[in-house]
This record gives sequence, C-alpha cells and structure tokens, in this order.
Amino acid sequence: MLILNEKDMRKVISWPKVIDTVEEAYRIHSLGEYHMPDRFAVVQDKDTILYMPCFKKDIFGTKFLTLFLDNPKKGYPYLDGLMLLNDLETGKTLSILDGRYLTAVRTGAVGGVGVRHLSREDVRSAGVVGAGQQGFFQAIYATNARDLDHLYLYDSNPNKDWQEYVDRLRSEIGKDIKITVSPTVEDLTEKSEVIITTTPSESPVLPNDADLLRGKCVIAIGSYKHEMREIPDCIWQLVDNIYIELEFALEETGDLYYPLQQELFGEDQVRYIGDLIKEKNHPLPKKGETTYFKSVGMGLLDLVVAQRLYEQAREQGIGQQIEF
Repeated sequence: MLILNEKDMRKVISWPKVIDTVEEAYRIHSLGEYHMPDRFAVVQDKDTILYMPCFKKDIFGTKFLTLFLDNPKKGYPYLDGLMLLNDLETGKTLSILDGRYLTAVRTGAVGGVGVRHLSREDVRSAGVVGAGQQGFFQAIYATNARDLDHLYLYDSNPNKDWQEYVDRLRSEIGKDIKITVSPTVEDLTEKSEVIITTTPSESPVLPNDADLLRGKCVIAIGSYKHEMREIPDCIWQLVDNIYIELEFALEETGDLYYPLQQELFGEDQVRYIGDLIKEKNHPLPKKGETTYFKSVGMGLLDLVVAQRLYEQAREQGIGQQIEF
C-alpha cells in the first residue's frame, strides 16, 4: 500500500495536467461510465463529516472529509481527511492519500475547467473572493487556464496576513502577474472578468448589482450546503443557462435550491459541464455574455485525480510503501 502525503503529491502535480484530468472525469460522468452513490453526510452541531465513495471500471475509492468550522480558531485546518484507493477485484487498499490536499487540488482544477470552458479566451483579469486554502488554489488554476495579467483578491477577514499569502501565491504561480488586494468586493467585481467565490457564506458575497456582473464569468465553489449562498439573485437576469456537474446540486446548495423554488430560473436552463466538455471546439462566450458555473463537487473527481497521482507516484518511486 502506497502512502502519499502532501509533499509526495506536490512532486507529481502539474497544474495544467490536473485540469486535463478533471476534464476527463467530467467526460466519464457524461458517458455514465461510473457508479457513484450519493455522498453521505453526518452533521454534528455545526460540524460535518462527508463520505464520498465512487466506482470506475478499473478502480474504486472513498474520500472521507471532516469540516469543522471552529478549527481555524484552534489553529487547525477547517477541512481534513483521507482518500482511499482500492483494487476493483479484491478490494485491497492500494493507496491512502492526503484528502485535504487532494480536495484543494481537484477543486481548484474544477474552477480551472470552468475558466477554460466558460470564459472568453482573451480575458486578462480574474478575482477570487475568499482567501483561504481553496481561494489560493482557485487563483493558481485560473492563471493556468487563461493568460492573465491581473489577479484580484478579497477576504472578509480584516486581519488577514496578505503579505505572506500573496508571496506564497506568487511563488506557486511562477510567472509575472500583478496581484492586488481589493478593498471591497464591489471593487473586485468591477475590475475582474472572471469571478470565483470560495466561501462558506450563508448570504451572497457578491453585490446584487446586475450591471457589475454583466459580461462576467462567475464560478461558485464554496456553497456546498443547503443553507449556504454566495451568488446574488441578479445573476438570473443575466444568464440563459446555468452549468452544474450533477442533478443533485439542485437540491444540495442554497445557491440553486432557493432560486429554483422561487422560480428565478427553470430546470430547462440547466446544463451539465461534462456535456459541454464533450463538445469539441464548442464556442466560447462572446464579449458582454455572462456565464455561471456552480460546483458542489463529486466523488468521481477525487477518484480520477487520485488514481492519476497514484500512478504517477508509482512510476517515479515517490511515497512510502507500507505492508499490513
């Protein structure tokens, strides 16, 4: 059994290739070549434990995640967990990967896929709302999906150590790009052509101003629960279609469930990102067109990315082999 921690996984990761791998996962989903039971959530007070099993024709795996909201106050990560990969015929555990880092890597690549397929090819600016770990990875992948000149960041924490955060981000991006900390979310929204939200907010974090959001590519990553919302209602005045990963998203996230119940949009406007990716050379948005992709994630993404990292690590002799 191969153990892969964050340090090991970083040795085999290429940001553009992870975007390609997530695209492949969406193609598999669109073709129906998988079995993915509904993820099981255990909620204790305000904390959540998620179990995400998934089967593919050559492997299966399960991701276990803990999401403890008060952990940052205690000096621990908000999100933690493990990913298990298993042999399809015997059930033998092949690998255990750092689930926290895997989640950050594959979710960041989800945003990268959204930028690649739902933004204009000539966009030069992007803004990320929420400067935690996920915001960090969304920024990395956005700069790999498009040739950006300017990156805007915003966080509601007034005590954020921006210097350390921006220095680390610049080091990971590895190319010359201007990074600006926006004083307000309105400022970020106005100046960014692509806007990515990565917060656990229970009320919209973007301004409810159609003029500010018109012509933008909006990618919502953070709201994964029924009571969570990041995107204002004005978005429905601007988009013809909403892109999601799977039908379950319409029930799981408040960003879709409540607007659907209020008839702000209809199910006939729902499109699936996997179907879009299957269309080779599909047209990109035109200038002035607004696009919206809402991701809630799914176990298939973790499985496909984890399998690719496991195979690369084995080929390169990276990780720790353990015998039980």
